[in-house]
Amino acid sequence: CWLGSAPCLSPPPVATMPHSFGYRARTRDLFSKKYKKNGTIGTQRYLKIYKLGQIVDVVGDGAQQKGMPHKFYHGKTGIVWNVTKRAVGVQVNKLVGNRIMAKRIHVRIEHVQHSKCRQNFLDRVQANDKKRAEAKKAGVKVYLKRVPRQPRKGTHVKTKEEEVETLYPAAYPG
Repeated sequence: CWLGSAPCLSPPPVATMPHSFGYRARTRDLFSKKYKKNGTIGTQRYLKIYKLGQIVDVVGDGAQQKGMPHKFYHGKTGIVWNVTKRAVGVQVNKLVGNRIMAKRIHVRIEHVQHSKCRQNFLDRVQANDKKRAEAKKAGVKVYLKRVPRQPRKGTHVKTKEEEVETLYPAAYPG
């Protein structure tokens, strides 16, 4: 009735977009470049060396549409299992139903970068080795495990200078 000349008794249909479920559906913002970072990819990205077993982050770059990963793998971390001329094979874990499957994908090197997720661990290993060597030289035992932040120490509050004032809610003036 909302199309013809008859009086309308029902509202027009509600827009339930989108209806498409393509390979790159809903990736307008996901694969877009960051603010003021548009343009071609720099040569530094092509000069990085990837070796088997390295940990990498899969991040799709909108400037290169070839060899782009599926939107699910954008932002995921995986391990390099294959290196080809223009791409690397990355093994990524994917939650499928109630199990985690190891998925192997090939992604061009424009969409891959070395992961920094292990750097904190490697720094801690070096610091612990240094602490262990110093403790061995001094002949003392050292505790190398990380400890969560402990509660603050108890303190005494002195109230001799000022009297303790008890606060009450103000009475409703109305």
